[in-house]
Amino acid sequence: MNRQLAFDLPAREAFRREDFFASVANAHALAAVEGWRGWPGGKMLLVGPPGAGKTHLAHLWAGLAGAVMVCGAGLEAAELPELAQAGAVVVEDADAVAGVAEAEVALFHLHNLVVPRGSLLLTARGPVRDWGLALPDLKSRMEAAPVARLEAPDDALLSAVLVKLFADRQTVVAPALIPWLVARMERSIDAARALVAAMDARALAQGKPITRATAQGLLDRDDAE
Repeated sequence: MNRQLAFDLPAREAFRREDFFASVANAHALAAVEGWRGWPGGKMLLVGPPGAGKTHLAHLWAGLAGAVMVCGAGLEAAELPELAQAGAVVVEDADAVAGVAEAEVALFHLHNLVVPRGSLLLTARGPVRDWGLALPDLKSRMEAAPVARLEAPDDALLSAVLVKLFADRQTVVAPALIPWLVARMERSIDAARALVAAMDARALAQGKPITRATAQGLLDRDDAE
């Protein structure tokens, strides 16, 4: 049986404004990012489940504000004065500093270097009260940040994300496949990414286009696990 070789090539990531699909689930967060000059205290916390669009919005804001980006994990090793010089900083997965004493101290100092003269955007999976911060001064500063929440994707958003994911892979599918997938898949953007990647890999390996049968086999497998 002839089979095509399937290479796990990275899909093209696009963090442009035109690639961000606004819906009821994310409209508040998008408005908060685009209205960044009016942030109280010069800071904002984006909260939402994995894959909800926090990273996309963080990149959008970095472009708008000329911000530098850093991850909460390993923040203790960052050159804080150098980061602060930009005047605008994104800390992605800021909740990752919780329980790491040096990282909590680093975020505390970075906050004080940037705010209030500059702007600070933080992303996290949940509100500050759930992070488990041990440093009281850091906790109080984080809790003072206004919060913009990204909700779980609705049908419109999930459909738009699926279309974008297929387009990023330059993969053409029947339009009717999108609502069929939305009605059956796990309702998260991370799940959409995993499903599209799996369908694309299977179709390449089989040398066939993506169909409902391709998706059904993968969905049945996930249900059985």
